Amino acid sequence: MSSSFRRPKYILPIGLGSLLLSVMCVSALRAASFELPPLNNPASTEHHVGKVVWADLVTPDLAAAERFYGGLFGWTFQTIHTGDTDYAVAMADGRPVGGLLQKPIPAGEHRQSAWLTFIAVRDVDAAKRMALAHGAKVVSDSKTYPSRGRQAVLTDPEGAVFAVLASSSGDTPDFLAAPGEWIWSSLLAKDPGAEAAFYQQLFSYDVFDLASEDGLEHLILSSDDFARASANAFPAGAARRHSHWLNFIRVDNTIDVVAKVVAAGGRVLVEPHVDRHGGQAAVVADPAGAPIGLMEWTDSDSKVEPK
Repeated sequence: MSSSFRRPKYILPIGLGSLLLSVMCVSALRAASFELPPLNNPASTEHHVGKVVWADLVTPDLAAAERFYGGLFGWTFQTIHTGDTDYAVAMADGRPVGGLLQKPIPAGEHRQSAWLTFIAVRDVDAAKRMALAHGAKVVSDSKTYPSRGRQAVLTDPEGAVFAVLASSSGDTPDFLAAPGEWIWSSLLAKDPGAEAAFYQQLFSYDVFDLASEDGLEHLILSSDDFARASANAFPAGAARRHSHWLNFIRVDNTIDVVAKVVAAGGRVLVEPHVDRHGGQAAVVADPAGAPIGLMEWTDSDSKVEPK
């Protein structure tokens, strides 16, 4: 992901009730023989521990997902077929922004397609040991891909699934995401303070409280003087409270994109509304049920962490 900057709180009034299909993502990739693409080409020596740098979608229908996201964001795809594994690299204006992995859902099982969030580290195995010591569990153990780097998938103490990645080509630089690229990540949690403390142990985040009119806890997670993500409490009355990460794509017009989502067979989970910084935001689900955020953003807004 290309940008990190000062962000307002984000509140999502629903959780993910079903088992996230993304927990199977790296397990499936481990069996594949193809190489994942580097984050940077040419490689750089830039590293930003704690930055969200990649996202993978696990979906039961790769072709349908390509049509949906290509129509929404103008993404193009480099599809790789190896054995029984189908994987596509999503490209925004020629830059890789994420991956799509086809994984059929076995008959009779209730699983929800989802995006898996990758967070940058220097040393995957050290981060894994630290996470386990503070209540995490391993979903898929450490694996090295020559062009990509080393990665592992974990669950945090509340069960939110995330991945850590030590990129062999350096981390993406801190510049403002263009429309069609990832612009923000939010952790929805039962106890944002405890969750923020867990991630602070892993990534040495600075943690800042955000003023709120709803009486709930909203925290900014920051490193290298840039706000990286937020940890937010579920609002009162939320029907489902499965802690999870939610990633946002920058769009020019949230309302227009939401209309495209519905026309393409997706659903609206959170209607367009004015976010704290003044732009419209919404949360939608693709036709397979994977949630994704949409967010407008002005080029003039600050990238500095809150003080």
